[in-house]
Amino acid sequence: MTFSQINVPFHCCLLFVLVVGTTVAADISHDGRAITIDGERKIIISGSIHYPRSTVEMWPDLIKKAKDGGLDAVETYVFWNAHEPLRRKYDFTGNLDIVKFIKTIQDAGLYAVLRIGPYVCAEWNYGGLPVWLHNLPGVELRTNNTIYMDEMQTFTTLIVNMMKKEKLFGSQGGPIILAQIENEYGNVISSYGDAGKSYMNWCASMANSLNVGVPWIMCQEDDAPSSVINTCNGFYCDQFTPNNPNSPKMWTENWTGWFKSWGSRNPNRTPEDVAFAVARFFENGGTFQNYYMYHGGTNFGRTAGGPYITTSYDYDAPINEYGMLSQPKYGHLKNLHNAIHSIEKILTYGDVNNTDLGNYNYATIYTLNGTSSCFLGNSNRTDDAIITINGVDFDVPAWSVSILPDCKTEVYNSAKMSAQTSVMVKKANEAEDEPSALNWKWRPEVMNETIVLGKGPISTSKLVDQKAINDVSDYLWYMTSLNLEEDDPIWSDYMTLRVNGTGHIMHAYLNGEYLGTQRGTYGVFNYKFEKKVKLNTGKNQISFLSVTMGLQNYGGGYDSIGTGLPGPIEIVSRHGDETIIKDLTGHEWSYKIGIEGLNNGLFRPDTKSGSDQWQSGELPVDQMFTWYKTSFKALLGDDPVVVDLLGLGKGMAWVNGNSLGRYWPSYITNEWCQSDPCDYRGPFWEYKCGTGCGEPTQRFYHVPRSFLKDGDNELVLFEEFGGNPSLVNFKTIWVASVCGSAYEHQNDMELSCGGRPIREIKFASFGHVGGTCGESRRGTCTSPRDALPIVQKACLGKASCTLPANEKTFGKTECDARVSKRLVVEALCDI
Repeated sequence: MTFSQINVPFHCCLLFVLVVGTTVAADISHDGRAITIDGERKIIISGSIHYPRSTVEMWPDLIKKAKDGGLDAVETYVFWNAHEPLRRKYDFTGNLDIVKFIKTIQDAGLYAVLRIGPYVCAEWNYGGLPVWLHNLPGVELRTNNTIYMDEMQTFTTLIVNMMKKEKLFGSQGGPIILAQIENEYGNVISSYGDAGKSYMNWCASMANSLNVGVPWIMCQEDDAPSSVINTCNGFYCDQFTPNNPNSPKMWTENWTGWFKSWGSRNPNRTPEDVAFAVARFFENGGTFQNYYMYHGGTNFGRTAGGPYITTSYDYDAPINEYGMLSQPKYGHLKNLHNAIHSIEKILTYGDVNNTDLGNYNYATIYTLNGTSSCFLGNSNRTDDAIITINGVDFDVPAWSVSILPDCKTEVYNSAKMSAQTSVMVKKANEAEDEPSALNWKWRPEVMNETIVLGKGPISTSKLVDQKAINDVSDYLWYMTSLNLEEDDPIWSDYMTLRVNGTGHIMHAYLNGEYLGTQRGTYGVFNYKFEKKVKLNTGKNQISFLSVTMGLQNYGGGYDSIGTGLPGPIEIVSRHGDETIIKDLTGHEWSYKIGIEGLNNGLFRPDTKSGSDQWQSGELPVDQMFTWYKTSFKALLGDDPVVVDLLGLGKGMAWVNGNSLGRYWPSYITNEWCQSDPCDYRGPFWEYKCGTGCGEPTQRFYHVPRSFLKDGDNELVLFEEFGGNPSLVNFKTIWVASVCGSAYEHQNDMELSCGGRPIREIKFASFGHVGGTCGESRRGTCTSPRDALPIVQKACLGKASCTLPANEKTFGKTECDARVSKRLVVEALCDI
């Protein structure tokens, strides 16, 4: 092979792909080169789909789309706190039926990767650990502590035995080819000292003692024992090397985007950059790569962690929160997977040679039995390049990788997009006999016992951490009374109530009157609340409602981060230059878990409690602690459904008793967003290419179709901050238009309107085409035949169509040999 390289100004854009295997594992091993399944070395491309973040009815469709997208496997965590919310009280029903989830993967002909953890992080409440663990006497979590390790082993063994009973491990002929113990412990092990090292070794030993017959992995653990495979998590893992030369190079989390917190921008990672990272990983000897997330889903109920993680967990994934293809990311990665799988054998068995061409350009050649496959790479952030191989020039844009299965023809480049872009819209509710506005009933939350009487079933002479209630509710009342005599030295003209809180939200009341609210922000765990007060002689009732927004899910010793009101709580009096403080921290405190409406199940359609207290008539707005409910008809069709909660403050929502999660549309994103188009070139980080500044952090909330029923449905809101529900409405999400793009000699152009007919072709051109989706334009050279009628004939009236992008179809162009010709089409869908 001979190479030369020239830097030239060049620009184009791209998308990415995923790959699928369909055989069921029977014999699984590994060496330093690859995972071997049934005697064959395999390239495994996987995607994370977390079963509790979707509904059981969504699983078959999500998994089919994963397979169609080129995945070989589906990876999932196991959520301990979901399955064992109370000690020895297990739940594997409905969305928590993990056996059914694994069997659904198996039915689709895919492998499964079971990340038991059982610590998962995952922006999930408390990192997936049940909070009752924290309250066991003498326990220390995720370290060499017998109490914790016994509980962890009990749960891990339970999950393993469930899988074994159903013969789901690969060694039993099932789909599970890998299992994980612990999760990203290497990131925090230094926080635990020698005990952390001992614990990590124990984890590996305990896992291997369970004899699952498939390899155990341990991600982000540079000094993992040789009995397990250490793996990489991150945006880029091409330079990762396992600590054991006998272990294959594996990437358990390729972050396709990022999670979102309340107040943060929308994270966007370009398809071009994800594809670049994946191509470089396999070019550099990778054997297993998993997208985190492939489908993110929704944090239903109280599952969002953080604290302050949004209800949406879309993650800018290839399959969006609602189960729809996120194009072009899905299609671009699909094409990449096909290219990688076409050279699977030479990648896992062949010899490799790397050539540095200078200026961050390189060529990697795999050879086997007289055949060769090539990767041509350009990791320069600004300069495009021409790389010549065997006398043929190849354009390699900056920050991209080209794949040549025969070292002669480029079938894929990570910066050249050969996939459609889908433009989605949210369309107003279409249901039979549905009025234009919803008719509401309401009732106030009953608070007399807490803010006036200070009554609670639990009392103690100290402030308790909110985790003491085992996380059975977001809400915990802290209540105490203060008796003052007329001669008390605290009296002055200027007195304040001062509270030290930890992170989330607190509402303060004095003698039944609302004083104010204080909240933290994402990443900030402490706040100070101070408010001027007027006290009475005699008894004064002081009440605080502490509200969690998901418990901390990550960090060394994260479980010990305080939640609630740790104190001090003080009355501060100022007499000129003198300050007198009365500390209430050691007072007798009463506690009440939850709020009346939640405890009485007002969100359940069949509840009888307080049914006569719902009011109708003039709708009260901007009132804190108010319940609202309304009925609505099921939306027509089968498109994904969302409820638009614009106008509300903060609270929780239910449809037919099913929790949609926490809502907070009044939380406006206050971060800075760049106005320039996102440049995929250069390393990605979580705040690059962010959008949505100045808008509600989350306005729309997913309503799975399985939550709906024929006829009347019920929506219930608990409004904590105060808002106006009159603007609330339901919408369906449709693909309104699509833009197809396909480069010559790479992939056919595919157009799909998501099941609806293509009703109009607005633009079609083959050759040098410029512009962006919605603003495409003919370039300097095009095909002699008008592409528009050709595309119209092939696509109009169809839900999807496929056209080859070549001169045979559209005629020979007069484009320069160095021009990357492509077919570009813009179409409108029938909505």
